[in-house]
Amino acid sequence: MKTQNQQGLPAFWVILMLGAMARAAVPPTADLESTVRVRVQALSAYPIPRFITGKFCEHLGANIYNGMDAQILRNPTLADYPFGTGQTTPDGVTTFQYDREQIAREIRRQATPRGWPEPDIERMIEAYRDGLACGWTREGTREAVQVSPDSGSNGGRAQRIQVQAGRQGISQWTYLPLHRIREYEFEVYARSIGMASLTVALYPAGAKVACASAAIEGLSPSWKVFKGSLRVPADMPADPAYRFSLVAGGAGQFVVGRVLLRPTDHINGADPDVVRLLKESRLPILRWPGGNFVSGYHWEDGVGPLEQRPTRPNYAWGGVETHYFGTDEFIAFCRAVGCEPMICVNAGNGTPEEAARWIEYCNGPVSSPMGARRAANGHPKPYGVRHWEVGNELWGRWQVHWTTASGYVDRYLQFAPAMRAADANLELYACGAPVFWGKAWNDTLINGTAAQLKTTTDHPLIGGTVSPTVEPLDVYRDFMAVPKELERRWTGLRQDMQKAGISDPHLAVTELQMFAHLGPKPEGNAPVRLTGENLVNPGTLAEALYDVLIYHAAIRLNPFVTMVTHSATVNHGGGLRKERERVYANPCYYAQAAFAEFGGATPVAVDVKAPEEQAPLVLPELKNATKECRYDAVDAMAAVAVDGSLLISLVHRGSAGPIRVTVAWDDFPAAGQAELLTLSAAAPWAVNTLRQPEAVKPVRASLPVRDGKCEVALQPYSFVKVKIPRR
Repeated sequence: MKTQNQQGLPAFWVILMLGAMARAAVPPTADLESTVRVRVQALSAYPIPRFITGKFCEHLGANIYNGMDAQILRNPTLADYPFGTGQTTPDGVTTFQYDREQIAREIRRQATPRGWPEPDIERMIEAYRDGLACGWTREGTREAVQVSPDSGSNGGRAQRIQVQAGRQGISQWTYLPLHRIREYEFEVYARSIGMASLTVALYPAGAKVACASAAIEGLSPSWKVFKGSLRVPADMPADPAYRFSLVAGGAGQFVVGRVLLRPTDHINGADPDVVRLLKESRLPILRWPGGNFVSGYHWEDGVGPLEQRPTRPNYAWGGVETHYFGTDEFIAFCRAVGCEPMICVNAGNGTPEEAARWIEYCNGPVSSPMGARRAANGHPKPYGVRHWEVGNELWGRWQVHWTTASGYVDRYLQFAPAMRAADANLELYACGAPVFWGKAWNDTLINGTAAQLKTTTDHPLIGGTVSPTVEPLDVYRDFMAVPKELERRWTGLRQDMQKAGISDPHLAVTELQMFAHLGPKPEGNAPVRLTGENLVNPGTLAEALYDVLIYHAAIRLNPFVTMVTHSATVNHGGGLRKERERVYANPCYYAQAAFAEFGGATPVAVDVKAPEEQAPLVLPELKNATKECRYDAVDAMAAVAVDGSLLISLVHRGSAGPIRVTVAWDDFPAAGQAELLTLSAAAPWAVNTLRQPEAVKPVRASLPVRDGKCEVALQPYSFVKVKIPRR
């Protein structure tokens, strides 16, 4: 998201101006009122699922690598780096770019945010064409530093570098988390004939003298791992990019298999800021490793010593997969955060036997073959992973080895028994199709697997391509209607499962985010209203409100919806952003963290009277799903928490102005004042940025409680959590 517009105004003021203009387009409504009646004694028989505020992570872009992972360098295994075209083969495998100019454009696009100066970007493109791994450039002239591909110790690509003199080799530009830590650990896997030493160093922008360096001694013709540390002096600036270099001690040649750089405060390899923020959000469950990625992922590539893990193309998204974040690293991440792990198995080009081995690796005793393998990798105690999903979006032709509905029934009936044979105590999740369009797939799945099916899944990634001529608030209004339509269709799905003989059916929403995309500019003089700045998306406040509305809808169907794993943890979708090695939160992070308190609470009946709004149906997928959708401007949910306090969630999803909400309750002995948490902004497309990381964040206050009620002044585009202690 850009932080300035073309006139140079800060994004915060642009948002305020756009919000003011949007509000001016509707009539004044300062006298709008709403009532929320909470019937505390009308308790649900089922508590709110703990997993309702879960998250999802995938090997996509900078979600895991350069996101959750603390390792800083790009392409650390010096692999052949394929760029995806955005197209797939008929089998669902991504195709890779071979056009030289297209590749050069993609290198420029990716290098600029990582701090590469323009001249060095062009030198990197030149070196890439000469045989140097993408993401690296020569440290020295083209004539002095010769590069060529080589083979690693376990196959795969390594990098050969031949130099004419010392202090020549390879380098790359990167940002460092110097705002937090000054000491970094490196790891180099290398060999050489006739060269005894290398030097690792960090250079500030524009400097010819390193601010930190360390020698690597003892190179030999055999592969060895070399480790050390670099300390950046306290007087070095934190913001600019630094050049990381690996250079020779003299003339000769050396071969490199990997180069890693991490801050010394990493947590089992994970970024400590990411771990801290997810832990503070009380994240209950994390789904991994995909997503589209899993349909071509073979888990055994990602366990064991790093030297034995192959680097392969990422066949879902382009780029490379180092397999350095595998099963053991995922479990360690979940334990650091304090959440449950959920694993989605490869039901694309994977096999039931492979999935069963994965379960045994995670849950089997040391006496089992895979349990022994896990123990040999340093983890004798079983992980006890209970939640396993059988494939991802296999109805989509972008999945490796996608299939038909009947084809998936066949696969599920092979995978489920094999997986349960490996561990009979699993919770299995079948691959359902989105309820907005997938009834035929879901009917086939339900009727074909009813004897073995308990829980199906949904990925409501709803939106579609929207014309730039559309009013920005109309897109927002449509998204505020989507949860109501989802609730209606989920109700129908539950009924279909019950009719098929599934006595206790369940649904898990294993991917969720707003999914509208800006269409091409119109021809002629049609006005452009919708832009990248005012299109609501997962990084905006609107996603926070949307997610809470989804939680409300799920709770109203309790106990049918057991889980929501929102997309995603870092960078991909909404949640956390990591730019220049600094981590900050999207608005939806704050909403999810606040709503986590509802997990385990017992819902109570709520009656709402509020002004109505109507969806204009500019989102193609909503327009295709319904002819009309009206909804209350205020949506509410209430529950009695484990500690006995009364929790109330309010969302003002309307756009017509502030609403005075009277919240009243029966038979609840309130004590003292209510605690109020408010997440709001002047416009639904408000965002946090690297420059203004807390532009949208919760505000806490207290609220008087008298005679079994309180009054809340709800601003448009706001989520409010009210907590009333019990006397």
